[in-house]
Amino acid sequence: MTVEPAEIVAETALDREWLTSLYKEFHRRPELSGAEEWTAGRIADELDRFSDWEVTTGIGGHGITAVLRNGEGPTVLFRSDFDGLPVAENTGVDYASTHAQLDAQGQRVPTMHACGHDAHTSSALGALSIIDASREKWQGTVIFLFQPAEEASIGAHGMVTDGLRSIVPRPDVCLGQHVVPGPSGQVYTAPGPVLTSSTTIEITLFGRGAHASMPHRAVDPVVLAASVVMKLQTVVSRELPPGKFAVITVASVEAGKANNVIPDSARLALSCRFYEESVRTRAVDAIKRIVRSEAAAAGCEREPEFRFLGLLAATDNDSTAYAVVRPHFDRFFGEQSQEMEPWTASEDFSVIPRAFNAPYLFWTVGITPLKQWRRAEAADRLDIDIPTNHNPGFLPDLSTLPVTTQAAALAILGCLTHQWPEAPAGWSPDTGAEATDIDAAAVRRAKVETSQAD
Repeated sequence: MTVEPAEIVAETALDREWLTSLYKEFHRRPELSGAEEWTAGRIADELDRFSDWEVTTGIGGHGITAVLRNGEGPTVLFRSDFDGLPVAENTGVDYASTHAQLDAQGQRVPTMHACGHDAHTSSALGALSIIDASREKWQGTVIFLFQPAEEASIGAHGMVTDGLRSIVPRPDVCLGQHVVPGPSGQVYTAPGPVLTSSTTIEITLFGRGAHASMPHRAVDPVVLAASVVMKLQTVVSRELPPGKFAVITVASVEAGKANNVIPDSARLALSCRFYEESVRTRAVDAIKRIVRSEAAAAGCEREPEFRFLGLLAATDNDSTAYAVVRPHFDRFFGEQSQEMEPWTASEDFSVIPRAFNAPYLFWTVGITPLKQWRRAEAADRLDIDIPTNHNPGFLPDLSTLPVTTQAAALAILGCLTHQWPEAPAGWSPDTGAEATDIDAAAVRRAKVETSQAD
């Protein structure tokens, strides 16, 4: 490549009206994990506008890849996700979602792009348009991967197990990005761990049911669940060394259906986040010990059940990928290119590069209107006044869309200038690293449960 990536991006026309219109279209109609049929079709329609791209649809459900081979050079993969959440939108914009779908339990729920996946998808298509229009200025192979079901933590794994490694060439490096609360247009990158690992645990407590007027005849799982929830609050504060990061959130407690019946079981759903595997192991051991001890103390005759629905590894950015991409961000965005602080959320993005034994870089982009951010910052109310991802008020500022688009294009073009190491000896599509130890049955079940969504 003889032309600097920053020059290519600056000189290549971006149809901002098309980009904004596309984003609003995705925003109006979010679809739940595994049920993104319309969204996938709409992405495929846009890909049809570009010639010479090898497009494959229906990978792992609704996953899509688009490959452009443009001479000798590195192979770079850029991934974006496109599923929504069961959240009722409260942003007040004229393109707000009023869409609803059936969830896995068969209940009709409102849906919202409350995590910015609409921005990710439209920006990926925008970056693809830049890469396509500038093909005379670069050499190599570019892969755009559009992933479903990220929110269910099964989308990347589903694509890998459905033959992704045989569908696209092995990438030398993988890239991805995410929008986050922050001053609109700031781009954050860093080497090393930037997102936590995630362990999802479903715990079933077995008591003994009875009439609500006869609690002495029961082993009340509701009281037991309450005791377990409180005791679990001590894991981080008393079981783990100070300074070791961990989050253990009891996100759901379910028990009983009637006010005159003590149920015979209760279910807890835990979301746990860590940066270090040793901390995760210690915390999970403590969770098991506490739950079993509380059940025994309550007189339960049946052992609690633990179901691990998935384990996502921490997102740990490759130092070389960072060193390659960061200067291009600095050159193009100037002071808006910032060092990224570790984020406590988790992502299944790294499943893709791990499946190819490839290095990767994942960065974030701030999406909050500057006036709103500065006002909240001045009042020391950032945690209160700025909606976070998954909040009904989360909404990317439209001015962010060109930034996320340009960041994606810059990173891709920058990586095309670097000489990456060869694939590990003996690597083949059949011998890639195990993508994840997530319960494969959960992938199959999610596909079945969401197939009825409309």
